[in-house]
Amino acid sequence: MKRTEVKASSPILLFDSGVGGLTVLAQLRAILPNAPVIYAADMAGLPYGSKSEAEVAARVAGLLGRMAERYQPRLICIACNTASTIALGMVREVLETPIVGTVPAIKPAAEITKTGTIGLLGTEATVRQAYVDDLERKFASYKTLLRYGANGLVALGEAKLRGEEVCIDEVTKAASGLVLQAGGDKLDTVVLACTHFPLLEPELREAFGKHVTFVDGAGGIARRIADLVQGQKFPRRPQHFAVTTGDLADFKRLSATFAQHGIEKLVRF
Repeated sequence: MKRTEVKASSPILLFDSGVGGLTVLAQLRAILPNAPVIYAADMAGLPYGSKSEAEVAARVAGLLGRMAERYQPRLICIACNTASTIALGMVREVLETPIVGTVPAIKPAAEITKTGTIGLLGTEATVRQAYVDDLERKFASYKTLLRYGANGLVALGEAKLRGEEVCIDEVTKAASGLVLQAGGDKLDTVVLACTHFPLLEPELREAFGKHVTFVDGAGGIARRIADLVQGQKFPRRPQHFAVTTGDLADFKRLSATFAQHGIEKLVRF
């Protein structure tokens, strides 16, 4: 899609397995308040972290192909580390729409750590990817990177957004495998490699302690999107909505949360 051909009404499609991508949307809103956005949540496929690579790749590529055809977005952001580390290359090969992925923020973490020991907190599927191996070799080859797949944090993040009480002990239990590894006592920087996890940052801070700095990629993703759509026109009154692949009634329990991000219309895909 050429920049000159983009209609002002063409949306940015923000895709995630659930609602963790709202952390990216918040940053995008601050930079591009007039950009029309469709937030797509694959609630029927949640969670991705426990699925095989083949399942995630097929599901993400298939859904985004259908969504691109239906909504004609100017840009697609895969606001999910698991989906990006597995399917980003495939999606870019089959779609002409510009694609922005979400990858673990290992580079900035390596730049700020004082002890040289970094924690990578993601889903089980994310932490085992070769993509992460490449990021480690490129940006943290002289650091110690400890990885832990905390799938349980995804459900806790979703629950928190629905207004349910999240117990600190549950968050601590779900993430404790990171610090219990050899060298875990030296952790001073933790990469939140799932867009759901920043939703739980207050609880994670209490669990890990004040000496730990948390890093996520939401701000960088939003800036990358802004760079790619620079010079494009946006409507004065942009239309936003959110779609789900799951049960609409359950999705509408999040209406108040979406309203805080300027999205009032929730529909089923």
